[in-house]
Amino acid sequence: MRQKLVKNLQRLLGKEKIHSAPEDLFCYSYDGTFLTGTPAVVVRPSSSQEVAAVVRLAAEENIPIVPRGAGTGLSGGAVPEKGSIVLDLTAMHRIVEIDTENMLVVVEPGVVTADLHRAVENKGLFYPPDPSSSPVCTLGGNIAECAGGPRGLKYGVTRDYVLGLEVVLASGEIIQCGGKTVKNVSGYDLTRLLVGSEGTLGIITRAFLRLLPRPEGRRTLRADFPEIERAAQAVSAIFSSGILPAALELMDDVTIRCVENYLHCGLPLDVEAMLLVEVDGPAIALDEQIKYIADICTRSGAVRVELPRTPSAAEELWRARKAVSPALVQIKPTKISEDATVPRSRIPALVRAIKDIAQRHRLTIAIFGHAGDGNLHPNLLVDKNDPDEMDRAAAATAEIFHSALALGGTLSGEHGIGLLKAPYLDRQFGPAGVAAMQRIKKALDPRGILNPGKIFGRS
Repeated sequence: MRQKLVKNLQRLLGKEKIHSAPEDLFCYSYDGTFLTGTPAVVVRPSSSQEVAAVVRLAAEENIPIVPRGAGTGLSGGAVPEKGSIVLDLTAMHRIVEIDTENMLVVVEPGVVTADLHRAVENKGLFYPPDPSSSPVCTLGGNIAECAGGPRGLKYGVTRDYVLGLEVVLASGEIIQCGGKTVKNVSGYDLTRLLVGSEGTLGIITRAFLRLLPRPEGRRTLRADFPEIERAAQAVSAIFSSGILPAALELMDDVTIRCVENYLHCGLPLDVEAMLLVEVDGPAIALDEQIKYIADICTRSGAVRVELPRTPSAAEELWRARKAVSPALVQIKPTKISEDATVPRSRIPALVRAIKDIAQRHRLTIAIFGHAGDGNLHPNLLVDKNDPDEMDRAAAATAEIFHSALALGGTLSGEHGIGLLKAPYLDRQFGPAGVAAMQRIKKALDPRGILNPGKIFGRS
């Protein structure tokens, strides 16, 4: 069956775009999680029409199809089903148009996020979403997972910048929803439905993204706190001041030690937490704003507040923040990355709950994330080859989600549900809510071939 599938795909797209050697399949068997799955074949199309042709074949043969970008996702969204077609969209990497007059950009799904940042900033424009994996992750994946990042606090997440999409449906039909207009209320808002749908409703082949004017300037500070609770309380105090930072990030002592050992960039090792704060906008106001935030941090119990004197020094701090994920694997070989999100005022309570859970289950849990918008990333550092530790990790994960929901939060702020969080979905939405989503899935993908198992779990 696999040989027949490979030959059919080669006839459709040519041999050079079809990969079925064991080493190729292995490379596509995992994402940023510890989960794995082996596909039957990998396809690298270069156009929407080729994507549509592959989907039509998959529909006719009832073969699962798993769209994939750079594979950096942290919920198992790109982990393939056994016997599936992995649709690698990274060959579709053109920035089709930068429309400076209408302040938008048209891109293919394989464009790397950081490449888009640089391209539009050279035109004096700004694309705010900035996930930590931006040097390697792709825009198609960002849209499929509704990625966020530190600047989500002030500017919102990916969905706030998607004006329209070209999408291949499960039938192989190509549709466009939305487009270049800022306002569009014609019919159902399919664009919003598809953003964050994790490849389960359609395959994104083109996106129309809104841009903003590039901020005139930025200022950054680092504040070190003897207790993580004081850092969490400082977050609330900053917002009570009336200043809206562009980013407000928290790193606990476990995270700080790992990053410092990884980069040797001078992070403090004598504190339990640190905050990274950035303000942006008109240059004339920034020095006063950052000094005012520095004073708030001092009054909230910070033992040190440092303001980088040069742009390169500020960039070094943000480089440290973006290095967290690779740095954490120094402690244990397996990293379970979560992103429980609560209302901002409940951050101190969530921090206390996670610390208690880690102690009771005898686990190391690093806490970092976007404290400014209530989105924390508790990372459980474990060894997947230790069954007892993995059982304790599973129990701890369930308790973290329960704590977040009890505090008025959600299962995911930006990583998506994927496979890892699927078992907990009904805790947030209840059976009726999950059933409503499943009916939408059934309507758009009646055969269930698009990224099966994601969001609702494997049957």
